[in-house]
Amino acid sequence: MEELLELKDLLLKGDVPGALVIVEELEEMSRNDIIKTIRSYAIILLLHLIKQQAENRTTRSWDVSIRNSVREIQRTNKRRKAGGYYLSSEELLETLQEAYLNAIDEATLEVEEGRYQLEELEQLVNQEKIINSALNLITSQ
Repeated sequence: MEELLELKDLLLKGDVPGALVIVEELEEMSRNDIIKTIRSYAIILLLHLIKQQAENRTTRSWDVSIRNSVREIQRTNKRRKAGGYYLSSEELLETLQEAYLNAIDEATLEVEEGRYQLEELEQLVNQEKIINSALNLITSQ
């Protein structure tokens, strides 16, 4: 909010270069919020894909969670007015790779009721396959 007041003040003073700096800061803040939201849903998506692979089964609850996470990532990533997407496929892949660490850590609590330590679970699942599966789900429209 403070940035908007500062932007207004700069525009009223006619300081266009100063106002553009504030606009760039606001754009960066908005983009960071979008990435954070996508990352949160990516953790949930990856968590359930890890559970599916580790337990070699699925549940309706996991399936619904996967679908909902994919939809929310797609919705958040879509630019409504300008068209296109906030994150490219490469940036989505990078976000999924970063989110994977949190997802597998959470999965240690849920896979077979917490049976595996992190290192054991990492050996049990294929990280690349899970991340690629998540990316394919997100990018298939």
